[in-house]
Amino acid sequence: MVAPTPTPAPPAPAPAHAYTAPTHIEVRGARVHNLKNINVDIPLGCLVGIAGVSGSGKSSLALGTLYAEGSRRYLDALSTYTRRRIGQVGRATVDEVRHVPAALALRQRPGIPGVHSTLGTSTELLNYLRLMFSRLGSHQCPHCGTHVPPSMDVALMRPTTCPSCGQEFYGPGAEDLAFNSAGACTTCGGTGIVRTVDESTLVPDESLSIEEGAVASWQQLMWKLMRDIAREMGVRTDVPFRDLTPEEREIVFHGPAEKHHMFYQSSKTGDVGEMDFTYFNAVYTVENALSKVKDEKGLARLAKFLKEDVCPDCHGTRLNARARGPVIDGMNLGEATRMTLDELAAWVPGVPALMPEAMRPMAQSIVAEMAEPIERLKQLGLGYLSLDRASSTLSTGERQRVQLARAVRNRTCGVLYVLDEPSIGLHPSNVEGLLGVMDDLLADGNSVVLVDHDVRVLRHADHLVEIGPGSGTAGGSVIAQGSVEEVEQSSSTRIGPFLSGVRRVRVRERAAADEVFARGAVRLETGAIHTVKPLAVEVPRGRLTAVTGVSGSGKTTLVLESLIPGLRAAIAGEALPGHVRSVDPGDLRRVHLIDATPIGANVRSTVATYSGVLDDLRRAFAKTPAARERGLKAGAFSYNTGSLRCPTCDGTGQISLDVQFLPDVDIPCPDCQGGRYRREALDIKLAGDLSLPELMSYTVDQAREVLVGLTLKSVLGKLQTLSDLGLGYLTLGEATPALSGGEAQRLKLASELTRDQADALFVFDEPTIGLHPLDVEVLLGVLERLIANGATVVVIEHDLDMIANADWVIDMGPGGGDAGGRVVCAGTPEQVAACAESVTGRYIAEELA
Repeated sequence: MVAPTPTPAPPAPAPAHAYTAPTHIEVRGARVHNLKNINVDIPLGCLVGIAGVSGSGKSSLALGTLYAEGSRRYLDALSTYTRRRIGQVGRATVDEVRHVPAALALRQRPGIPGVHSTLGTSTELLNYLRLMFSRLGSHQCPHCGTHVPPSMDVALMRPTTCPSCGQEFYGPGAEDLAFNSAGACTTCGGTGIVRTVDESTLVPDESLSIEEGAVASWQQLMWKLMRDIAREMGVRTDVPFRDLTPEEREIVFHGPAEKHHMFYQSSKTGDVGEMDFTYFNAVYTVENALSKVKDEKGLARLAKFLKEDVCPDCHGTRLNARARGPVIDGMNLGEATRMTLDELAAWVPGVPALMPEAMRPMAQSIVAEMAEPIERLKQLGLGYLSLDRASSTLSTGERQRVQLARAVRNRTCGVLYVLDEPSIGLHPSNVEGLLGVMDDLLADGNSVVLVDHDVRVLRHADHLVEIGPGSGTAGGSVIAQGSVEEVEQSSSTRIGPFLSGVRRVRVRERAAADEVFARGAVRLETGAIHTVKPLAVEVPRGRLTAVTGVSGSGKTTLVLESLIPGLRAAIAGEALPGHVRSVDPGDLRRVHLIDATPIGANVRSTVATYSGVLDDLRRAFAKTPAARERGLKAGAFSYNTGSLRCPTCDGTGQISLDVQFLPDVDIPCPDCQGGRYRREALDIKLAGDLSLPELMSYTVDQAREVLVGLTLKSVLGKLQTLSDLGLGYLTLGEATPALSGGEAQRLKLASELTRDQADALFVFDEPTIGLHPLDVEVLLGVLERLIANGATVVVIEHDLDMIANADWVIDMGPGGGDAGGRVVCAGTPEQVAACAESVTGRYIAEELA
C-alpha cells in the first residue's frame, strides 16, 4: 500500500515585528564647521574613505558629525550618574543622522600619556606578562634568597615552602608585580628615572654678582631675601660670583637650612618689618620646588635646573626588589620587558615547555592570550618597540597604531570605527598591515570610516566620499562619491587623477646627481646611541634632503637627536652632545626645527596674532579719525588686554555653559557674536567700511582682496605669504591650537619665506602629515622658495611624492630597532631605488616608474 503524500505544512507566519537591517547611515543637513548643509549616505559594513584637500571639511563629516552623533547617542543610553563622569561630545550641527551605530574614534593626535605609561601598559601586554611571572615564575624565598621551582601555589593561593630553609612564604600576585602600585620601586616611584639638581645650571653667568641675579634658582623660585641671608652668613653678594671663595660657594649651594631673624622692606608698599626666615640654599630651592610639582607644566618650569638619570636602585626597570624576584628562563620581569615585540613573539611560545606538566595548560592559556595582540602590533610595523618603552617617547603615528591594535583586539561587532589619518607616520612597507587590520574590523561585522590622503589606502576603500572642492568656505560640499572607479571617472573629482595614477606630484626641478654637493655639505659623525650604530653622513647645502626608513630605523635619532643639537652646539661654541663625534656647520648660523606641534595653548592664539597681521591692523585702526577722536591707541584694539575687548567672553569669542550631566556647551558669545570685541569697535572703520571684528572673521584671501587698495604694505605682504603657503582659506580669527599638523607647520614658516636663508638649516619632521597630494605640491613650492633663498632643507619623510622630489635621500635601516640604525644608502632617488638592500628603495622605484 502506498503511503499518502503528506500535506505540506503552511508557511510560518511572518514575525509580528519584521526587521530589515539598515544598509546606510543617512546624514541630512550637516552644517558642522564649513559643511554646507550636505546630505550623504555612508554604507554600513564597508570601508568608507573620505578624501579632500586640507580644510575641505573631511574631519567635520567624519569626526564632527558621524563620530559625534554615534558616541553621543551611545552615552545618552547610560545613567545620568555615569554620564557626568565621562568626557562627552556635544551634539553635532545636523538636521538628522539615522542608523548611526555606537562609534569609536582613533584620532590623528592621541593624547600624550603620563610618566607611568609604557608600551606594555598601553597595549595591556604587561598585564599578561605580570600574570605569567606571578603564576609561572620561580619565586625567590624572602628568608634565604633561594629560587623555588615553579609550582601551582600562587594560582591556588597557598603558601610556598622553601626547599632550602623550610620557611613558608606567599609568592607575589600579579598586582605585586605592577610598577604602578605594589611593585613600584620606592626610590623612583615606578618611573625608572630620578631627577636631581644640575648644579651647573644654578649660576649660568658667573660674571654677575648675587645682587645682580647670579643665582638663577633664587631669582625664579625663591624670595630674593635669600641673598640678604647669604650676606649675613658671610657671602659677598656684591662681587662677581666667580670671585667667591670655595667656602662662600659652599654656603650658596649647600648652606644649612637655619633660621635667621631679618628686617625686610616690601618692594610694593615700602613697609618695613621683621621676621624669622629659613635659609634655602640654591640646590634645596630647586628640590623644594620639585617636591611640590603636581603637573607637567610645573615640571617644565624646573626642567632647566634638573638632570635625569636611570634609577640606581631598580636600574630603570621601575620595579622594587620583590617584583624583580620571580624568574622564568633565567629572566626577571624587568629583563623580559626590555625585549622587543619581535623578540617577545619568539620567546613567549616556548614558556609552556619550561613548566612542569601540571602547569602547562595554565601556561598555554596565558601565552595564547598574548599571541594576538603581539601579532597585531607586529603587523602594524611596531615589532622593534620594547614593552618598557615610555609611551611619551612614542611618535604620534606609533601611538595611533597602538590604539588601532587595541581596537581590533576587542573583537567588537556592530561598531562604527572612525579613523583620522591612520597612515600617519607609516612607512609604505607597513601600509599592507594597516589595510589588513581594517579588513579584520570589517570581518567582525563593524563599519570603518577613515579620513586619509594616502592613495594606496584610499584605493582599498569600498566606497569613497570626496569633500571639496577647495578649503574653508570654498569647501564643505560633496563633489564626488561612489566606488574608487566611479570617483576616478567623476568630472569634479580632485583626488581621482592621483588614484588612477594619471597624475603624480612632480613640481621641482631636482639637481643633477653630479651637482648635488656643488654648494658644499654639512658633515656629521656620531657614535652609537640607542639602536643607532656609529654614523658618518653628509647633507648637501642648499638642497632638499629626505631622510627615510622604516619606523624605528633611526631617522629621528639621526636628525633630531644628533644633527640639530650637534649643529646648535657647534654654532654656539659649546660642547657637542656626548655621542656626536664631530660636526661641521660651515657658515650655518641658524637651525630651525619645524614640526607639527600645535601653535599656542588656547583660543587666544589666532592666525592673525601668530602671523603678526593683527599687530599691523591694530596700529592702522589706531590711526583712523574715529580712534583718534576717542583717544584709542593701538593697545585698545587687542582682544586680549585692550579696552575694546568684549567683557562678556573676555576676548575669547565664546562662552562655556555648564549643563550639569550633559557635556559643557561652548557657544559664540551672545554679546559679540564671536567677534571678540565690544560693539563700540564696530564703529571704528578702516577705509570707511571695515571694522576690526569684521576683518577677523574674513579668510586670509578675503582680507587680502578687501585691503588691496589701502596703503598697508606690511599687512598685505603677510597675507600674501599666508596665501602662498596654501593657508588662504583660514580665517584671521581662527584659533591656532585647532589647526592640523600640516597647517601648523606651514604657518610657522610665515616669517621665513622672504628672508635670505643662506646661513640657515630647516628641518621638517614629516611635513606631509594631513596633506592631500595637491597640498603636497603647495608645500614643495614653499620648500623651493626657501631653497631659492639659500636655505638647506632636511625632511624626515615616508611620503613617496616628497621623497621623489628630493635632491638627495639618506635611507636608514634596513629594519627597525636593532635591525636598523645605519645608513643603508645615500644618493639621488634613482640611486636609492636601485639599492637592493633598501626597503624604501623598492617603493621609490614604483613611484618613479
